[in-house]
Amino acid sequence: MSRDIWDPVTYAVYADERSRPFIELISRVGAVEPDYVVDAGCGSGELTVELATRWPNATIEGFDSSPTMIIEARKLESQVRFAVADVAMWRPDRPMDVLVSNAVLQWVPEHRSVLEHWMEDMAPGGWLSFQVPGNFDAPSHVAIRELCSSRAWSDRLSDFSRGNPVCEPLEYVDLLNDGGSQADAWETTYVHILQGENPVLDWVSGTALRPIFDRLDPDEQRRFKHDLAPLLAEAYPARSYGTPFPFRRIFVVAQR
Repeated sequence: MSRDIWDPVTYAVYADERSRPFIELISRVGAVEPDYVVDAGCGSGELTVELATRWPNATIEGFDSSPTMIIEARKLESQVRFAVADVAMWRPDRPMDVLVSNAVLQWVPEHRSVLEHWMEDMAPGGWLSFQVPGNFDAPSHVAIRELCSSRAWSDRLSDFSRGNPVCEPLEYVDLLNDGGSQADAWETTYVHILQGENPVLDWVSGTALRPIFDRLDPDEQRRFKHDLAPLLAEAYPARSYGTPFPFRRIFVVAQR
């Protein structure tokens, strides 16, 4: 991506819903007294601080490719060290006892090789844990792809198609177990109940639409959202209690 496209305010709108997978992921990490813990793709850092709460005697580091997010993370009152770094290029300077990566690797096309490198950099008995969205064939993503290829937007966005950038759970188990680790994988479909006039549009504006917005000026971004809103409203009709938004996620925990 050509510039820092991440907006901490937009991303934080559904902070509670986005934090739940992180908490469930680290609950399956069995490390007792790790020395060195890393959060790869830490965003604005609030969840990284949870790692310091769980392992108060560990050195905790978080990094993210977004300078804007790291600026926000460094405002937190915490002993966690935050840095700007690219997930695909980053390597630790010593063996890791725990590495957590929450909803980041879907942005890294070569993330299978990244996982292999990370496992090589784990200390004996170390824990690698990550979570990625598994919803790339969901109505929200289908609507985005169809709008990109529509007559109104094809001249700017017809080549935009991320397809499905993640693996299925068994593929991750094969990859990590073949490398000598013991991997556990599972999937969960959350049914988030969103509130507001266009809640699914608000959700994807903080995630899936960020690379698209990187190509558009502010006026075009507003027009794209205007065109997308009715498609999402049709795909996710509101109920009396809110708008149900099913969201599948894939979890993997591996011990070296």
